Amino acid sequence: MLDILEWYGAIAAVIAALIVASNVSKRVTGWAFVLFVSSSLALTAWGFLSEDAEGIGWQNIALLLINLWGVYRYLGPRKHPRRGTDAKTGDVA
Repeated sequence: MLDILEWYGAIAAVIAALIVASNVSKRVTGWAFVLFVSSSLALTAWGFLSEDAEGIGWQNIALLLINLWGVYRYLGPRKHPRRGTDAKTGDVA
């Protein structure tokens, strides 16, 4: 089970990083952060359940918080532009 957590966490993080670096769209990047969250959870569990890997566990708690912020930023509630403003720039039309 520990091997599965370790390898899933590592592979999921690499795939999520590749997706974020590809900058396909805001929504796709948001889902990459969801994948990062699952990676952080797996590596946190692995870190605390393995001998001598507690540092990885603590590191991934911090990364989990950062990744949850990314999910909120990219997939959370969207602000709608005010009526009479340009949706791209926010300038008054």
